[in-house]
Amino acid sequence: MKLIKDFLNLYRIDRYIIKKFLGTYIFMISLILSISVVFDINEKIDKFMSNSAPLKDIIFNYYVNFVPYYANLFSPLFIFLAVIFFTSKLASNSEIIALLSNGISFRRLLKPYMISAAVIALFSFVMGSYIIPPANATRINFEQTYVDPNKRKLGDRDIQFKVSEETIVYFGNFDMESRTGYNFSMDRFDSLRLVSRLTAYSIKYDSLYHWTLNNYQIRNFDGLEEKITHGTSLDTIIQIIPNDFIVAKTDQQMMTTPQLMRHVRSQKERGLGNIQAFQIEYHSRYASIFSAFILTIIGASLSARKVKGGMGVNIGIGLALSMAYILFMTISSSFAVKGSMSPFIAAWIPNIVFIGIAFILYKKAPN
Repeated sequence: MKLIKDFLNLYRIDRYIIKKFLGTYIFMISLILSISVVFDINEKIDKFMSNSAPLKDIIFNYYVNFVPYYANLFSPLFIFLAVIFFTSKLASNSEIIALLSNGISFRRLLKPYMISAAVIALFSFVMGSYIIPPANATRINFEQTYVDPNKRKLGDRDIQFKVSEETIVYFGNFDMESRTGYNFSMDRFDSLRLVSRLTAYSIKYDSLYHWTLNNYQIRNFDGLEEKITHGTSLDTIIQIIPNDFIVAKTDQQMMTTPQLMRHVRSQKERGLGNIQAFQIEYHSRYASIFSAFILTIIGASLSARKVKGGMGVNIGIGLALSMAYILFMTISSSFAVKGSMSPFIAAWIPNIVFIGIAFILYKKAPN
């Protein structure tokens, strides 16, 4: 009977901690995002009014999508702060001391923490991989229309990539507003032998894979013979669209995880180099799953001991660690975008560093 009673009491403790964890997490994320929305409205209200943004679009196209995006983006840090907040409260009330003195090890005490972290991490991954990206498309389109039209990617210069194994295209520059490229060329190869070269002063995108060449020249090579064709206008099919090579800073946010994987693979095959941001986004979505567990261990280990300064000391240390985590993420991402670091390493290096911190704090936690 005593064994059953002890098991039921332990089960109640697990439920109690899970309830506290999830409840604090939801409360904290709701409070911080409510404040963020108020500040965002205050910052952008002039632009909303000057650009005649409809109230319905502001609410449903922008803020309904604004809240889940930022909640999911900073979810690991909200987990961290929530753990520190409610665990410090448990420690200050001597509840953790009572649990440990009754024979429950700190390792066993972490079980409900890990269950809660797993629930949040899984929910965040599903949201970030499949639900939030389409919502981001609506939010970003609203921003580009009513807040900051300059966020649109308007063009690029010196673009060269593969259409297929035998075909390479080049744009001197491309303008997205007019969907027109200038100083265009397309080379076709048979193995390593150049068989034709098409050049045009300009090329305009019409619809799916349909392009119109202006002032073009086609040179076909057959051994030592060369045949040249000129013209003022030519409609043709080329298996590319502008979004294949004109990439905005926010494009990766609008892709689901499978779409990100396909995009990166496709861009690599075509020899395009502007894929670092997409690779970082892809790896970060998986890294965030593990960061939830790492930050939970750090938060619980840091806050489980009753300290002289009370809850404020733990929260202060937690905020400092949160800022350090964000700093690692920002610096490593910047290096990866510039090509100085692998996107995989950039996404995972904050976790690698904080695993060491988690191990040290876990060893120092009360038992």
